[in-house]
Parts: sequence; C-alpha cells; structure tokens
Amino acid sequence: MANLRMRLTASEDDTAALINRIAALQGVESVEEIADLMPHMDDPDSSSAGLPDDIGPGSHLVLVEAGNETGLRRALEVAEACAHAMAIGLEVEDPSD
Repeated sequence: MANLRMRLTASEDDTAALINRIAALQGVESVEEIADLMPHMDDPDSSSAGLPDDIGPGSHLVLVEAGNETGLRRALEVAEACAHAMAIGLEVEDPSD
C-alpha cells in the first residue's frame, strides 16, 4: 500500500472538508488525521503567548493510504486544488526523510 503524508495549515473545518474530498476518491483506501509529534513552540510561559498574531489556523498532519501510486496521485491533485481554492497551506512530506 502506498502512503502520502501532508501537513496542512488550516482550520478544523477546512481540514475535515479536505479529508472528506480525498476519501471519496477511487483508489484511496483511507485518509485520517494522525498525531503530530513535531513541537510547535507554543510555550504558555512565553511573553508573546496569547497575542493576536499567535491565534490562527492550526497545523494538521494527514495520512493518505492508497492501493497504488495512481490513487496517491489523484489524492495529491485534489489536495492541491482544494488548498488553492480554500487558501490552505499544504506541505507534502518526502517519504525518503
């Protein structure tokens, strides 16, 4: 099974909409938001904690599993189109990392 990991900078609602659109694609076995283990430096003791610039869309890590590379390619095309249409930040993780 082929995997694709995407990091989104988006609201919860936009992330759910993107996941639903990808899940509806033929060849995609599963799509889910997974636990993000990357630290985001949101220290509550920081002098800038709670400032308006610190409040915004969250970061979400999404895992797509497909039966083959064609399914992943479709998922990536839909993710890119949705990211553009919904003004979502999208980063695709390189599987060789």
